Order: sequence, then C-alpha cells, then structure tokens
Amino acid sequence: MFWYVLTAVLALAAGIAIGFFIARRYMMDYLKKNPPINEQMLRMMMMQMGMKPSQKKINQMMAQMNKMDKK
Repeated sequence: MFWYVLTAVLALAAGIAIGFFIARRYMMDYLKKNPPINEQMLRMMMMQMGMKPSQKKINQMMAQMNKMDKK
C-alpha cells in the first residue's frame, strides 16, 4: 500500500516538473519568434509606412496597444 502511494506521488511530481519545463521551453521559443512590439519596432514601422514618427505619437500608440492587451 505504501509503495503505491509513493509511486503515485513521485509520478505526479515528475509530471509537474516535466510539464513546467516543456511549457517554459515553448514560451521561450514563441517569444523568440514573435517578440512583443517595443518603441524601436514601432518607430521603424512608422518610417516604413512613410510617416515621420514623433515621440508623442509613439507614446500614444504604445499606450493604445497596452490598453488593448489588457482587454
């Protein structure tokens, strides 16, 4: 009886540990492929679209994106 409980607890602990590391690896790969947009990337996108980016406009767009992320 004791060995069944011990085996179940060890299997559960191993499953949690393995799941954590797999999820961590997946998120690191995802963020490497799809980095979050920062001010430098936003400035570059605006320049590519033919706009002249001012710091005020960049701050407004960053605030708008952060507001949308929270929803």
